[in-house]
Amino acid sequence: MRKTIGIALALALAAAGYSFGQDAAAPDGMVRINGGTFSMGSPANEPEREDDEVQHQVTVGSFYLGKYEVTQKEYQEVMGTTPSGFKGDNLPVESVSWFDAVEYCNKRSQREGLTPAYTISGSGDNRTVTWNRNANGYRLPTEAEWEYACRAGTTTAYNTGASITDNTGWYSDRKTHPVGQKPANAWGLYDMHGNVFEWCWDWYGNYPSGAQTDPVGASSGSRRVRRGGSWSNTAQFARSALRINNDPYFRSINLGFRVLRPAP
Repeated sequence: MRKTIGIALALALAAAGYSFGQDAAAPDGMVRINGGTFSMGSPANEPEREDDEVQHQVTVGSFYLGKYEVTQKEYQEVMGTTPSGFKGDNLPVESVSWFDAVEYCNKRSQREGLTPAYTISGSGDNRTVTWNRNANGYRLPTEAEWEYACRAGTTTAYNTGASITDNTGWYSDRKTHPVGQKPANAWGLYDMHGNVFEWCWDWYGNYPSGAQTDPVGASSGSRRVRRGGSWSNTAQFARSALRINNDPYFRSINLGFRVLRPAP
């Protein structure tokens, strides 16, 4: 029955103009997300909605996004350490700051012969980060890219519909779980709802009122956005539109990230 529903959803999305699926050119472990236009944020009648989720039209370009949250094994291979509170190669890395995440992106890019996306200056909590948007290396998704990918063509509170269950996401739990254990969304992405929150590029700020193309968040700020809910939170925190923000040096056992690469 689940397979039948999945096929029907895929056909409906294709008919609506969305395209997705396996791309022979996609980097290993990543899925091509073809660009498009969607309503970012949540409708006024969505249960548990927050005031900062004002709906507005957003268009994003195509990109490759990690199928899974970055694992402890992947992080260890690049950074030489695993800061996570829960230990396991296939568990998502957590207890990483936003600065840790962008450092990982740069180091992984360098290991693979790609141009790093970020220039990092300073040290400790006083570091500044600038983004070279022409670079082909790994980076964090913008908040808009993250929500577009999470929704996978849906307009409901979750990419599973108006609600989520234990069969489709890790939440209200006691620990992290190996990545990819719950069904993927319609575009082949796992754990977009729950397991660990995921850092995004953006400074936190109010949404603009008008339509936007490839928005990158507020021009400045003091806190960065994280998305997707976690094992330690209730289901409402895993809604597609829910926004949480923290200082970029903040670390938590429910907070990790996934990586993006530009696509032609």
